[in-house]
Amino acid sequence: MDSPQSIQDDPDVKVMIAGSTLRKVKSRSWKKQRHFRLLEDGLTIWYKSRWAGRGHSTFSVTEVEAVREGHQSEVLLSIAEEFPADLCFTLVFHGRQGNLDLVADSPEEAQAWIRGVRKLIHKAQTMDEKERLDQWVWDWFQKADKNKDGKMNFKEVKKLLKMMNVDMNEEHALHLFTMADKSESDSLEIEQFVYFYKMLTQRDEVWKVFQDYSGDGEKLMLEELENFLRMEQQEGEQSAQHAKELIDRYEPSETALKQGAMSLDGFQMYLCSQEGSIFNPEHQNLYQDMSQPLSHYFISSSHNTYLLEDQLRGQSSLEAYIQALKRGCRCVEVDCWDGSDGEPVVYHGHTLTSKILFKDVVSTVKEYAFKASDFPVILSLENHCGVEQQTVMARHLSQILGDTLLTTLLDGQVPQQLPSPQELKGKILLKAKKIGGLEQCLDETLTDEVSDDEEMANGDPESPCTEDPPAANKKHKKSKLSRELSDLVVYCKSVHFQGFEHARSHAKCYEMSSFSESKAKKLVKEAGTDFVQYNTRQLSRIYPSGLRTDSSNYNPQEMWSMGCQIVALNFQTAGLEMDLNDGLFRQNGCCGFVLKPEFMRDATSQFSPEKPEERQGYKPLRLSIQVISGQQLPKVNQKEGSIVDPLVRVEIYGVPQDQAKEETSHINNNGFNPVWNETLNFVIHTPELALVRFLVEDYDKASRNDFIGQFTLPFTCIQAGYRHIHLLSKDGTVIPPSSLFVNISISELTSGS
Repeated sequence: MDSPQSIQDDPDVKVMIAGSTLRKVKSRSWKKQRHFRLLEDGLTIWYKSRWAGRGHSTFSVTEVEAVREGHQSEVLLSIAEEFPADLCFTLVFHGRQGNLDLVADSPEEAQAWIRGVRKLIHKAQTMDEKERLDQWVWDWFQKADKNKDGKMNFKEVKKLLKMMNVDMNEEHALHLFTMADKSESDSLEIEQFVYFYKMLTQRDEVWKVFQDYSGDGEKLMLEELENFLRMEQQEGEQSAQHAKELIDRYEPSETALKQGAMSLDGFQMYLCSQEGSIFNPEHQNLYQDMSQPLSHYFISSSHNTYLLEDQLRGQSSLEAYIQALKRGCRCVEVDCWDGSDGEPVVYHGHTLTSKILFKDVVSTVKEYAFKASDFPVILSLENHCGVEQQTVMARHLSQILGDTLLTTLLDGQVPQQLPSPQELKGKILLKAKKIGGLEQCLDETLTDEVSDDEEMANGDPESPCTEDPPAANKKHKKSKLSRELSDLVVYCKSVHFQGFEHARSHAKCYEMSSFSESKAKKLVKEAGTDFVQYNTRQLSRIYPSGLRTDSSNYNPQEMWSMGCQIVALNFQTAGLEMDLNDGLFRQNGCCGFVLKPEFMRDATSQFSPEKPEERQGYKPLRLSIQVISGQQLPKVNQKEGSIVDPLVRVEIYGVPQDQAKEETSHINNNGFNPVWNETLNFVIHTPELALVRFLVEDYDKASRNDFIGQFTLPFTCIQAGYRHIHLLSKDGTVIPPSSLFVNISISELTSGS
């Protein structure tokens, strides 16, 4: 087997392999030279400071999402005077990892790196399963071949097993080594190592399933594969057609292909592929009806979008908007304050967070709004500006966004219900206060004052350190609104919530209120069904309590269970809550809109999350998950010799009755191929609202378990049968080839069971 890269002959890649001295820039004052080069694996970029002793850093091309040319980041813009654009470029990473801003010595060198990294990213993205595996094996071989002689002796192999999270007794390892060492030279070359790796990763549990359906134990004939798809994967009618497609797509052996059959290798390849994954591929693309009113969708929403860290000292940054929009977020928040030179600024008021210009935020939103999704973006304005700078804001919005900003009614009619995501494609909507309503838009005699009852439209104060007087003294204060800014608000007018009774008789569908998490929880307890009904017609926005100065999040599931659409989370904070958000919005083409279940779109709905059994069409389901095995789990602790003790926990999030957790026992010292074979059972009362989270942890009896990986998805997107779950890091990025192998069955709950 050759190195998997013929791409190394590319002239740009050759420059990268030879290495370059580039300036790494962190700020106007921090600019240091570093030596960068691409390692032989064609995937790892290595860099170190020339003076430092042994310290160096590496990252993989697979972690890089894009390369931006020129002054395309805040940092590079700040030094634009000093370094011309044709020397500058930015590497943007997946997830929440910060950008790497670099300056080359010549335009040619900058171009070689820009083109080279782009080619390598493209190559990494277009590899098929087999190439990916070859690449993975090749990488391990490179890592373990310490003396770089292209061979591996047994000592090197033992070291490698530790690196790979395998705890294997020496005898067994030596046995496999000897079997692979066909030339009897006491060392393995790359082809022999591939064979060794194959024996090492041979999966008995997959072989057992294969044996159950294979007549001769060697291959699955078309009919046998069809049986497997029908019986185990619950595919019904389409099994015959699908079996043919799977053989064509995944079978590596020519002989098996000629017979129209599938070998064990092909079978394992299929099970590890996207089609063998737990997530139903049909739900990955846009599959929902997008022509219903906005209030009928859950909308991916961010809180304090301008922050990359916490709310007291964090950096305000345009990158934070870019990251949120790229994750499919469709509602971003902009906190505006009067700037010193007549230009409004965005930051977390009364704190030490840094400031950015409002007009730069608007330009960034325009550039990135529709990269991940065509559906509308809502700009949620927290307006603390005086009238003059409000007018400046209105002008920036109109000039920068142009036609993208929706400023008029779609059909000139005052709506009885909100327009749909489909009708609003490619549009940006402003959510802010408005003088009067849409009905009076034509009436010029209105005053430009808004009573401060509406000023409290945001429920309790956003931050514990607000310097405003308490609400009692505010009752009669009037705040001035700029007519120009007010006129830009169409379908998202912020109003103070005056109770469900008032909303039923007086509220307009384009009026929306914001609730703090605590206020929303109170309403859930007092008037669940009312809240669900209210949310069929009007939008509601929920935001984290002002006391969460560390930018921590609340559980969004409770709010979705009430039908709240705009459940704003701190996107910058990784963890369970963002896993749930990513899980819900992973479906429907990751477009940021998910259609609510039917019983949450009906204005007469009697649904209450507290009493799921009372709704029409109530049909609880039994979910049974056999956790079979794990594959190549990442090491938690990089110390040599440390190996994980993994356990799997399955967590259900949904209506209160559905909240549940079950876990397997832990397996000692095996992150490479642990086998559990344990079954976890759940009853799901409201499947349409449930999210299922698979969490793998490193067991520790003395302290809290360490996180290894997780995957969260909507219950309605689960494929039954034998499935792989491809694990994600804390940050929500993939950690190939780590996975869990499970067998899932879903059945109706009969009264007797």
